[in-house]
Amino acid sequence: EMTSIHDMGFDVYFLIVWDVMRFVHKKKLATDPGRGSAAGSLVAYVLEITEVDPLKYQLLFERFLNPERAKMPDIDLDLPDNRRDEVLQYVHQKYGHARVAQIITFGTFGAKQAVRDVGRVFGMPVYAIDELARALPKITLQQALNESRALNNLLSDSAQNALLMKTALRIEGLPRHYSTHAAGVVLSQAPLNQLVPLQNGSDGLLMTQFPKDTVEALGLLKMDFLGLRNLSIMDSALQLIEKSQPDFDLHQIN
Repeated sequence: EMTSIHDMGFDVYFLIVWDVMRFVHKKKLATDPGRGSAAGSLVAYVLEITEVDPLKYQLLFERFLNPERAKMPDIDLDLPDNRRDEVLQYVHQKYGHARVAQIITFGTFGAKQAVRDVGRVFGMPVYAIDELARALPKITLQQALNESRALNNLLSDSAQNALLMKTALRIEGLPRHYSTHAAGVVLSQAPLNQLVPLQNGSDGLLMTQFPKDTVEALGLLKMDFLGLRNLSIMDSALQLIEKSQPDFDLHQIN
């Protein structure tokens, strides 16, 4: 395992994940014992990134790394959703503002959204737009045109409806708005503005203007910090238990 990790430059990646998890443990944040393919890695276990011994449970290492998969291994870090930003801020301070960013994600025009937005721009009354939107089954506009008699009747009744549909067909599937990727954070050795276009994200962080697949294709390191509500619940439960049983330790449970 060690040779393949070092040959592909994974050692730095493992140390970054180890450092983040060390912070998480120091802050006593609830985490899970490790989920997904990383639990098959002995190095992840030894570095306390995961808490399950892969040899004891005969977990499959090849799910995590194999010669066919020549890209960074994927270690998802699960965090309580009410404290995820503490971990983000730690990474932000540790590696520097210019080298850490959130990742953009684009919402696109669905069929109904395209019709509603075009109708608004055309200045059509709300009831007329609603009537059209209601006639749309939950499929693409082109499929709806092929299948919905009600929709075609509305279009043949009104030249404006027909023009609206023609316009909506052109914008369906195009980006409508941006938001922040729920988990992805990108780290870079060089300042990110030399590699990707940037804009301001939330919580004082930068945000890449390329979505995650493009960012990964550029060779940048993407890490997923997943904020999970069930870990926040577990965190609260542990705090309640410790009030009556101060020496309770989750790791001692079979």
